[in-house]
Amino acid sequence: MKSFVLFLALASSMRLIDIVSSLPTEPMIMPRCDTQYNTSLPAANAYLPSPFKFLAGVSPAPGFGEWSSNLWDCRRQEIGDMFQEYELGWLPSPPDHLSASLQNNNLTITCSVNSTEITFVVPITYPSGASSGPPYPAMLVLEYPTLPIPEGVAVMNLNTTEIGWQTDATSRGKGKFYDLYGSDASAGAMIAWTWAISRVFDALEQLQQNNTDTRIDIAHVGTTGCSRWGKGALVAGAFEDRLALVIPQESGSGGTACWRLSDAEYLAGNLDQTLAEIVDENVWFSNELNQFVNNTNSLPFDHHMLMGMVAPRGLLAIDNFGVEWLSPNSQYGCEVAGRLVYQALGVADHMGYSQAAGHTHCAFPDSQTPVVNAFIDRFLRGNNDTDTNVTDTASGTFNHSQWINWDVPTIPR
Repeated sequence: MKSFVLFLALASSMRLIDIVSSLPTEPMIMPRCDTQYNTSLPAANAYLPSPFKFLAGVSPAPGFGEWSSNLWDCRRQEIGDMFQEYELGWLPSPPDHLSASLQNNNLTITCSVNSTEITFVVPITYPSGASSGPPYPAMLVLEYPTLPIPEGVAVMNLNTTEIGWQTDATSRGKGKFYDLYGSDASAGAMIAWTWAISRVFDALEQLQQNNTDTRIDIAHVGTTGCSRWGKGALVAGAFEDRLALVIPQESGSGGTACWRLSDAEYLAGNLDQTLAEIVDENVWFSNELNQFVNNTNSLPFDHHMLMGMVAPRGLLAIDNFGVEWLSPNSQYGCEVAGRLVYQALGVADHMGYSQAAGHTHCAFPDSQTPVVNAFIDRFLRGNNDTDTNVTDTASGTFNHSQWINWDVPTIPR
């Protein structure tokens, strides 16, 4: 397995140190930091790993004293590196060339890498009869919306299967993303979708710079999806900082559930989907994840840290406690742990979770509508006084001392 380097960006007043490691073979989405840390896998850990401990094994980092916003940015980058290296595959840099057009409410995006070119289309549904005019906040939906989109919010639909196939295990390396970057690219399908979401932002920005009125408020765009597309929405939120709000719906294992917690639920006799099962189901992940089958304690991260990467932006997890396969208790515990990152940053109410029961998979219940509306009101409409302190569960339980052996720092922003 290739190893990779994390560069940590620090304020100019801080002294730099070097710890030997080796360079990544694929590019990062986020700018590199300056200081190098050894990123070999740490010892197996039955606890949920600390979001606040660098791979060098210390917190916050050797020689740098207390936490700062810059230092957290570097730890977040390190977490992103780990997810790309060991679970998701690597997110490429933007394409060599991108052009965009908007006609008949269809956003057409053409990208080229070397001599290969692809084109994909994102339909936009603008609000009708909205109380306020453009530019509109928008939800960029993976496939199709399965939760209600409030009045005044535009909807953009991404055809994910066109970008990265995910019919079954034979889909690996197929789709327009892989036409550009090769069928042997390390990226699983969810990273391919994330790449496409980033290109939607690039296209909207390019059009607006060229004085084309897209009628979209680029600073207030969120994403959502249900089930496999809920997993994809969370991954996109972790790696695309331009997303103002992320609403993964009933995403299950590989989404807002933690691998370690799902294993524990399965061993307790529940039907939770585990890492050992999901890697054979589809191609959402990199092949690198296979090495952790029946060995999740060796992962240097878990999905509470993926949720933490979204911070301080808006994140609302919508769960279904009535479908055991979705690992609802694992989701609850993982969300409790993920919200600790938001707490550390002083914005705990920027992340919420709502768990309901009594409905089929992806059949959104009316009882959760007010929660969705609140997060959209705050993070897409900019109404900062809206209450988003939401921690609802049908019957979730989480033993903090069993799973968390680390403290939560205060990180200035």
